[in-house]
This record gives sequence, C-alpha cells and structure tokens, in this order.
Amino acid sequence: MDERTRYFRRLKRLRGSARRWSVLGGGLTAAAAVLTPYAGIGLADAAWAASAGVSVALAWWRWSDHRELAALPAPPAPEPAIPGQRLVAAVERFPAGRQVLQEVRRQKNRYALRGSAVALAWDRLDRASATLVGLAGRLTGAGEAAMLEAAVAEQWLRDLGQRVASVERAIPLSPPDQRPGIEHAHESLASQFTDGVTAYERLVAAAASYVAEEGHPATDQHPALTGLIEATDRLRGVAEGLSELRRPSTPAA
Repeated sequence: MDERTRYFRRLKRLRGSARRWSVLGGGLTAAAAVLTPYAGIGLADAAWAASAGVSVALAWWRWSDHRELAALPAPPAPEPAIPGQRLVAAVERFPAGRQVLQEVRRQKNRYALRGSAVALAWDRLDRASATLVGLAGRLTGAGEAAMLEAAVAEQWLRDLGQRVASVERAIPLSPPDQRPGIEHAHESLASQFTDGVTAYERLVAAAASYVAEEGHPATDQHPALTGLIEATDRLRGVAEGLSELRRPSTPAA
C-alpha cells in the first residue's frame, strides 16, 4: 500500500469515527436532558450524563484529528505500475520467490552474453559470486569490509561484461576504416574484464581461507567434538551397565 492510499484511508477512518461518536454523544445528551427532570439526578442519570460527556469529548477529539490530518497535503500519487511489475513485487516478498527471480535474471544476463568472448569469464564470475554469498554470513570484522569491496567490484564487472558484449556485437556493423579501432578497444575491455574476474576469484579464495582459519580451533580437536565423543562414551557405558544388570545371573554349581 502506497503512502497516498494510506493517507486517504486514515482520513476516512477518522471521519467515520468522528461521525459515530457525534451521533452517540448527541443521543446520550438528549436522553440525559429528557430523563433527568422526571426524577431528579440519581445514579442512573449521572451515568447517562457521564456517558454523554465522554462521547461528546471523543467526538471533538476525532474531529480535531480529522481537521489536522486534512490540513496536511496528500502524498503524491505513485507512478502507475504495469501488471508485470506488480507480480514481480508480490513474488519478491517471499524468500523462495526472490531466489527464483534472481536465477531468472542471472540466466537472462547470461543469455545476452552467449557467444561473446567473455562468456566463460562471466560464468566464472557467477560461480565466484555464489560462493561468496555462501561465505557472507561468516565474514566478520575485516571480512565485512571485504564484502563491501566485493559488492562494488561485482557491480563494476557485470557492467563491464555487458559493455564488452555490446561492443562485440557492434564490430560487424562498423565501417571497415573504424573496425580496427573498435576491435582494439574490445580486446582491451575483454582483457580488463578477465583480469577483474581473476582478482574477484582471488578475493573469494581469501574469504574462504579467512572463514576456515577463523573456525579452526587452537588445538587439534575442537571442544565441541571432544564433548561429543565424551558424551558418546558416557552413554555407551550407561547402556552397557544397564545390560549387565538385566542379564540373569548364572547359578553357582
């Protein structure tokens, strides 16, 4: 729900609430004014009068809130979304749907680079990026700063890969006198992209080493593994002891 819709919905609720309390307050006030003179002010009449006063006060507050909200400018209307964008937004609300859309976008970008000189390097970038995503939750301290650098580098590499593919598709269409210059620029961009992917893979390898060393215990055996082995031995000992107790004793000859 956008801000403009939320604004008018809240304005409508305040107006409806103010009207209801106004009607209730008016009815209770009239009832108190009619019934009180007949028997004087008793306990029931005091309840009527108190209810009428509370209803009138609530009605006044609701109308005051409504006037304050109505005095504010309404938020601008959002840009009209095409049905496909609405469907994508609805699917992205769920983790599984978000993963499916990411895979679809990845395949779409990979299809745009089919037959390109950087297609294989692009696949390497995809594999390295997926590996880094798996390590991201365990990168702390200096690893978090490296993740930010990796995100910026990946965005640059993907933009560069798309640019290389676009230039490569334009080579057959270029005039013969301009083709050598475009081919040279294409080779330079492709080399830069390949070198960038190699550097990105080295960063992922360094991140994997960081995660491995951080999780490696100072001793040869992790305390959790030691505790697991000791618990297994204790349970096995208890089981063997219970087995001995339940085994019938052999009568003496």
